Formats: sequence, structure tokens, C-alpha cells
Amino acid sequence: MGEEGIGKKLTALTLAKALNCLQDNLDSCDRCLSCRKIDNGQHPDVHIIEGQATEAIKIEYIRQLQKEINLKAYEARKKVFIINDAHNFTAEAANAMLKVLEEPPENSLIILISSKPASLFKTILSRCKIIKFHPLKREELAGILKSGYQIDGAGAHFLAYFSEGRLGLALRLKDTEIFSKKNRIIDELIFAKGAVIDAKDRADLRNALNILATWFRDIYFVKIGMPQDELINLDRQEALLGSMHRFSLYELDDIMKSISDSLLYLEQNINTRLLLSNLKGQIWKRQS
Repeated sequence: MGEEGIGKKLTALTLAKALNCLQDNLDSCDRCLSCRKIDNGQHPDVHIIEGQATEAIKIEYIRQLQKEINLKAYEARKKVFIINDAHNFTAEAANAMLKVLEEPPENSLIILISSKPASLFKTILSRCKIIKFHPLKREELAGILKSGYQIDGAGAHFLAYFSEGRLGLALRLKDTEIFSKKNRIIDELIFAKGAVIDAKDRADLRNALNILATWFRDIYFVKIGMPQDELINLDRQEALLGSMHRFSLYELDDIMKSISDSLLYLEQNINTRLLLSNLKGQIWKRQS
């Protein structure tokens, strides 16, 4: 268990690979046929169960698990069932899962992943070995991204700080255009008065608002004299220094509250165009 994007699913898949790696060295080699099949979602004995989008995990999923778990493994030493967002069980699915956990087959491992363990039945939690996940130190995560994933220094720094030490989120973002996009968003909303953020959906808009929050957070840090390596947008250091005199600390507090309120409104299905227009007006009102 642990907050969203912290790397729980990645860890579960790595464990599945280690248990079934053909190198048999108590770790995953990431090169053998078994490891590659798991990476590609093609291993017949490693199953991932999750609802579609925000749907609940229905009893049909667990009935299929009950059927699969009692069959002999095709090729694995140990069958692995990973249930993502297990807090999304329907009541019927949770009760069915409880029956599976009462007498799990010896050759199978069931991994429940949740960022909201309080929403799980206590009887389910009592039958599990609980492993808690915590964010990495941001400097440590930046080092992992540079050495393990060949991400350049500026990109690794931004991902580590933007994801707040959450490895899973950083890895999801690394294959997107987040680095160039964040600079485009800053330029469009902060420095180009007539521009509009082009967000394709609410998740995209949420990312844009979080990027804006990092910008004003950085200006705040510059004004109060925090070390510059604590800046999220370290690659825009010169622009940050040039912006610090445009805002008082009071105005920065006000803007940060406006962004926070906008994120809350976004969850309430408010008109996104109106939301952005109001937010941009508040930001520019303090720069005029």
C-alpha cells in the first residue's frame, strides 16, 4: 500500500519476474523469455486484474481468478495474480476475494495493490502481508532516473521533483513530452497574455495546473532564499529570477490558492474553459 504513482505495480511485476526468471538467481534478469513475457503482458501465468478506467472491480473478475488459480501453471514456477486498485472491489467481489484468500494454493501468489487501504475489508487486510511504500528522496530518484533510465540531468531533476519522489509516476511521465510541455505551459500562461492552454482532457488539464503550481512555488522559494537546487524548474532559473519581483509573497499565496481551488473545481465537472479563463485573469491581474 502507498500513495498513487509510488511504484507499487512496478514492484509487483518485478517480483513476478524474480519468482519466475529463467536465470534462477533470486532476481529478475529482464532479458530471459519469462521476464520479457511479463514485461509485455504476455505471460500465461501472470495475471493483472483491474477495472476499466474508474470502473469497480466486479465479481466476474474474481470468478475468473478463482478458475485460473486452481489450474496447473503452464510454464511458471509460481503463478502470480496482481490486483490493481483493490480498493475498487464491489462488495460481491470483495466477499469472493475473501474466500480465495482463506485457502490460497501453494503455487500461487496474490498481490493486492491499493492507495486507499482503508476502503478494503478489514477481513481481507488481516489475511495479507502488508508492505508500505514511501516516496524516495528526490535526489535519490533523480540519480535512479539518470543511471537506470538514461535521462539527462535536467529531465531527471524535474521528474524527481515534479513526481515528489514517486518512482511509478516519474516512469509514467518519462515517456511523455512532459519536459517540453511544462515549458510550453509556463510560456503560454505566464509570459504570453493572449495564449490558451490546449488540454485534451481533464487529466491533461490537471497536469497543466500542477505544472503552474510548480512555477509559482519556485518563485516563492527564490524570494525566501531557498537553495536553488530545490527548484523544480531548475532549467528555467533565469526566468524565475526575472519573475520574482513581479509578485509579493501575499500575491503568490493568493495565486497558489487559486490553482488549488481550480484543481478542486476540476473534480466537480466545472466548465474547463471558464476555469482556465478565470485562473488566467487572476494571474495576470497580479502582473499588470
